[in-house]
Amino acid sequence: MLNQSTAVDRQSSKGRATHKKQRDLNQMSPLWNTLSHLIAGGFALICVFPFLFVLIISFTDEMSLAENGYRLIPNKWSYSAYEFIFKSGDQLLRSYAVTIFVTVVGTLISLAIIAFYAYAISRPTFRYRGFFSFIAFFTMLFNGGLVPTYIVTTQVLHLKDSIWALILPMCVNAFYILVLRTFFQTMIPDGIIESGKIDGAGEFRVFFSIVLPISLPGIATVGLFCTLAYWNDWFNALLYIDGNPNIVPLQAMLMRIENNLKFITSNSALANSGQSLELLRSLPQETSRMAMVVLATGPIVLAYPFFQRYFVQGLTIGAVKE
Repeated sequence: MLNQSTAVDRQSSKGRATHKKQRDLNQMSPLWNTLSHLIAGGFALICVFPFLFVLIISFTDEMSLAENGYRLIPNKWSYSAYEFIFKSGDQLLRSYAVTIFVTVVGTLISLAIIAFYAYAISRPTFRYRGFFSFIAFFTMLFNGGLVPTYIVTTQVLHLKDSIWALILPMCVNAFYILVLRTFFQTMIPDGIIESGKIDGAGEFRVFFSIVLPISLPGIATVGLFCTLAYWNDWFNALLYIDGNPNIVPLQAMLMRIENNLKFITSNSALANSGQSLELLRSLPQETSRMAMVVLATGPIVLAYPFFQRYFVQGLTIGAVKE
């Protein structure tokens, strides 16, 4: 009995030593911990630095920028670029409101359509899922082209000079459908759906009460992509918004300001007179471009902290197995 007890104690001590060794391997020394934080901070600074540099240039005086070039600490600060852009008055605020409305409403409509479509073709019990999956995939390879799309949007749907012309042409994306379908197939166990149906829940009840809460990481990812697409869109406004300046989005309005600057600077007749030449020199050409980037990028940056926690859930949701 004594020998058996001694063997048990030795085995227990050996187990504790092995566990301590594994714990020591999983822990980092203070030196490596500091180095890893410095490396991560350096990569973060590299990612953030371009936007900070653009912000600094937007507050730089145009003449100082022409004489000294781009600098982290300008010789002279100036708000002339933002003053030039804000001279548009209420148009800038209206464009901001239009862009926010289009982004919010368009993202909600896109998520609703994409989520329903992807969930339907992800279920093996859906008889025509192969046919609808092929339709979604086929549109990624072939499309009708720009001219037929313009004709359908303006002549058939009559969306020209309408706010819906900025929303409906982008509300469905075949790639996002396939991505979300794969997410439903890999991350939603069939047993959960079957248990809901056994309890008497229909398809809509199963989707909203069971599938949707589990699928927040995938839906948030697709929602972020849709948000960025709607916020940065200017091409649809160029095509379909012509006679109604009240529904011009932010990106299109900034592009028009940029085109006006190019027209003024390239007009040789205007540059011949002395006063006009002085006016051209005072125009914030380079700094206004940077100010436009700041105005167009700043608000959408706030969307990333909202979606960040769902990305973290998406990284860990696959670690739990049935």
